[in-house]
Order: sequence, then C-alpha cells, then structure tokens
Amino acid sequence: MTQTGTGKYEQMLTKCKSLNPVPTAVAHPCEKSALSGAIEAANLGLIVPILVGPRDKIEATAKSAGIDISKYEIVDTPHSHASAAKAVELLREGKAELLMKGSLHTDEFMAAVVSREGGLRTSRRISHVFVMDVPTYHKVLFITDGAINIAPTLEDKVDICQNAIDLIRALGIAEPKVAILSAVETVTSKIPATIDAAALCKMAERGQITGAILDGPLAFDNAISKEAAETKHIHSLVAGNPDILLAPDLEAGNMLAKQLSFLANADSAGLVLGARVPIILTSRADSVRARIASCGVAMLAAHASRRKASGNRP
Repeated sequence: MTQTGTGKYEQMLTKCKSLNPVPTAVAHPCEKSALSGAIEAANLGLIVPILVGPRDKIEATAKSAGIDISKYEIVDTPHSHASAAKAVELLREGKAELLMKGSLHTDEFMAAVVSREGGLRTSRRISHVFVMDVPTYHKVLFITDGAINIAPTLEDKVDICQNAIDLIRALGIAEPKVAILSAVETVTSKIPATIDAAALCKMAERGQITGAILDGPLAFDNAISKEAAETKHIHSLVAGNPDILLAPDLEAGNMLAKQLSFLANADSAGLVLGARVPIILTSRADSVRARIASCGVAMLAAHASRRKASGNRP
C-alpha cells in the first residue's frame, strides 16, 4: 500500500523535540518490524525502550535485521505471555511510563493490561483511537473506537469519547470538536446510535462529558463537509472541522479507518486509552511513519500526565 503522508504527523510532533524521551516497556519485540519500530522511536528521542522478551530471540532478531540494541536494557522472559505480564509489571513498579506492543497477539497483550490482578485498569472503559493523517483532510483526524469495544453501550461511549478528548487536549488542542457518527443526522428510534448521539450531546451540556464541543448524530458527509451540512440546513460548530469521529460501533470505526488507509492513502497510528498509561498498539502492517506517530503521541500524553500529577496545567 502506498502511503503519501502530508506532514500533519510531523507538525503535531514538533513539540516532542523539546521533551525528554519516556521509558517504555516493549512487550515481546521478537520480529523485525516490532523491534525496529521501538528502536527507530528511540533514535528520534521519543522513548527509551526496555525490551521485554526472550533474550536470545530479541538478540537474534536484532542481528538478522542489523539493528543495534547494545545500549538498551533487555528483561529476559521465557515466552510471549510472560513478556506481556512482565511489561505490565514494569509499569506498575514505575520503571516505565509507556507500554508498547511487540510481536505478540493483541488479545494476549491486552489480557495482561486488563487483568484484575496486576493489570493497568482504571475506572474508565479502555478504548482505542486511530490517529490518522488523511491527505484530503486539513488536520490530524482521530477515530474511535474501531478496535476494542464491539458494541458499546451509551455509558461505554461516554468513556470512549472522554478518553479521546483527554488525549487531544494533552496534545495542546484546548477544545476539540467531536462528531458523533450515524447513518443519518436525525434522531430516530429505528437507529439506536442516533439516540445515543443525542444523549451524549445532552450529557456534554450537563458536564458528564467535558473539555470538548460535541454534535450528533451526524452522517459522515455532514461531519466532514461544512457544505454538505449547510445543504441539509444543519447548523453546527463541529461540521466540516471535527477532530474526533466517534463511531457507533467497532465495525463502523474499523471499516472507516481502513477505508481511509486503503482508498485515501492515509497513514494510521494507534493508541489504547483509559488504562493507567497510554498504550502504543502497533500492527505489523503499520508504516514507519505511523509507528513513530504512535510513539510520539503517547510521549506527549505521558508528559501531559506528568504535568497534571505535578499540578501544572498543560
């Protein structure tokens, strides 16, 4: 797949240059793509990787790929399940501030994250966000949730929405705009997602969702195009300029993100939110740019968390 890249990631990540790299536990980086992604991010000063996995496999992967890992710590584990558990343990012990998926299966990796004994759960619902550089859109676009929550309830969507809002605010966007997607822009009991959208907007008015401007339901054309919205007499502060597209369910969010990647040559980075720390969830199919963007966005979120913990506003 040809990736065009329009520089939106690079503009977003210029803030990283003035920040110190963040200690990052990399779970089971035993394939070239997983290991090279972590080391490339380290070379750019985004993270300090702690490589968690079978030492012999990591060293053999590095040797065959020509990757120098001599200056990075390796925490030896016997297999991928132990790698995930140990990486999470490093986060809980404060030895790392970010978690990055290596070459193990996502479900095995996430099982360690959500474990009730020793995981990284919070009171928030865990969710995923695609961070997309779409050549035909004027800024970085965040799509949620297309990877974790299959059929989210209204209460789930509150957390999914708030997770994405908090991330974008950590990137320096003071009042992000959220378009809550459905097939139509009118509220109807025949399409439950439209009722959820209307409820989410009212919840934002009442302070149950904070820090953003919400509008919905909006069909995709009305969300992305101000002209399309005006044609349908929709008066909206969000239409034509959303930062976040909140999908009605996993299938819609996943298909939307992949359509943008394969039909519009978009680059797609990804993070898991709602846990104690941002989680860098990369795929073997991700481009180098997307891997770097995932690490950079997570780095900015980690520094924002530090400032919040110290009582300073971002």
